[in-house]
Amino acid sequence: MLSVASRARVLSLFGAIERTNQCCPSHGGGIKSDYAFEMACSTVRFGPGVVKELGYDLKNLNCTKIAVFTDERIRQLKSFEKLLRSLDNKSIKYEIYDNIRVEPTDKSFKQAIRFACQGQFDGYVAVGGGSVIDTCKAANLFASSPNGEATDFLDYVNPPIGKGLPVKHQLKPCIAVPTTAGTGSETTGVAIFDFEELHAKTGIAHRSMRPTLGLIDPELVQTMPARVAANSGFDVLCHAIESYTAVPYNQRSPRPTDPIERPTYQGSNPISDIWSLQALRSVAKYLPRAIRNQQDDHEARTQMHLASTMAGIGFGNAGVHLCHGMSYGISGNVRTYQAKDYPTDHPIIPHGLSVVITAPAVFQFTAPACPERHLEVASILATKGESQTKFLHHSKEDAGLILADILRKFLSDVNVDDGLEALGYTNSDIPALVKATIPQHRVTKLAPLTHTQEDLARLFENSMKLY
Repeated sequence: MLSVASRARVLSLFGAIERTNQCCPSHGGGIKSDYAFEMACSTVRFGPGVVKELGYDLKNLNCTKIAVFTDERIRQLKSFEKLLRSLDNKSIKYEIYDNIRVEPTDKSFKQAIRFACQGQFDGYVAVGGGSVIDTCKAANLFASSPNGEATDFLDYVNPPIGKGLPVKHQLKPCIAVPTTAGTGSETTGVAIFDFEELHAKTGIAHRSMRPTLGLIDPELVQTMPARVAANSGFDVLCHAIESYTAVPYNQRSPRPTDPIERPTYQGSNPISDIWSLQALRSVAKYLPRAIRNQQDDHEARTQMHLASTMAGIGFGNAGVHLCHGMSYGISGNVRTYQAKDYPTDHPIIPHGLSVVITAPAVFQFTAPACPERHLEVASILATKGESQTKFLHHSKEDAGLILADILRKFLSDVNVDDGLEALGYTNSDIPALVKATIPQHRVTKLAPLTHTQEDLARLFENSMKLY
C-alpha cells in the first residue's frame, strides 16, 4: 500500500505530465547532448546442457544458501530437476520461490521481496521467462539493501512514478537461466512490472541489477508452446528494430555530469547496432519456423534463444522506444483477453504481443527520422535475413510504408491477432492508452522523432486493425 505522501506525489507527477503536449523533448533542445556511450552486459554462456554447470558457478561465487526463483510450470519439468541436481552435487543449499505472476505487478514484486528479505540468501538463481527473471532482480535489489524490506518500494522505480534513486549498495550474485526466447532479461539491468493503481507498466532500471551470469541452454526452450514461442519472439523482433532505430547516442540529451549518471538506455550506437541487426536476421529466418514447427525444429528454437540474448545486449545498451512505451498501457489495461498457451487464472496480453501490435504504425511514423535504417530492416525481413540492401534503392519517402507493409505480412503469416480491436480495445480506449504511455519517458524519449499526445493517439488508432 502506498503512503499518503507517496500516492500524492505519484498522482501530482502524473497530472503534471498530462498537462504537457510534448511527450519527449526535441533531441538536443538547447541542452548539451551526450558524446560517449558505454557497453555493459552480463556474462553469458551458451550451449546445450550448460545448466549442468550451475552448481560449479555458484560454488565459484562462494554462494552457500541461494534462492531459486521459478514458476509452477517450470518447476515440474525434468530440466528443472537436472538443474537442482547440479546444486545438490555441490552441496548448495537452496529454497524455491515459485509464486511468480506472469506479467508481474507491484504487489507480486513486494511478495517476492518479502521472501528474499526473510531468507537472508547470499545468491539468487532465476529459472524462467522474463517475469521470473525480473521478479528475481527486484527481490535481490531490495533484499541486498541495508534497509531491506523497509526500503520505500518507489525509491528505485523509474520516474515519474517512482523516485529513480541511484543504486549505491552491492547486490548479491544472480544467475539467470532463461526458458523463453524473448525478453533478453538475462543480459539487462531492467525489471518491468504493472503498477496496478495507475493501470500502467513501469520498471526499475540500473546496471547493478544485471545478472552476474546468464546460462543460455537451448534445451530449455524446445518445449515452449507455439504461442509462447511466438509472443516471446515478437519481443526479440521489436527489441532489435527499436534499438536500431533509436535516437543516436550523440543526439540524446542531457549529457551526464558524472558518468555514473549515464542512463542504462543510451541510444543507438555502433556496437549495439551489430547485436541488434544480427538478432533481426535470426528472427527473420527462424521465428516463423520456431512457431509453425513447434517443438520439431530444434535448430530454429536454438537460434531464437541465441537471438534473444543478442537482442538483449543490443537494446540493453541502446534502449527501445515507442512500441515498448505504448505496450505498457495495452498490457496494463487488459480486460478479458486470454492468450492461448498461457496457464494463468487472469486475463493477459503477453508482453511481446502488446509490443508488436503497434509495430507497423510506429515504424511508419518514425521512418522519416532515419529512412535508410528502416529500409535496411525491411530488406532483412523480406529476405529472411539474407540482405540489408533489397530496398535501399527505393525512395526514402517510401521507407515507412514499405516497412509497415512487410511487418503486416510477417505478422499475418504467423497468425498475430488483427490489431487492438482483437485484443478487446476500441477507439474509446485511446485516451486511457495514451495516458498510460505518457509516464514512459525512459523509453519514449529515445524515439528518433519528437512526438505529441496527438501523435500517440493516431498511432493507437492506426493499430486498431492490422490487416
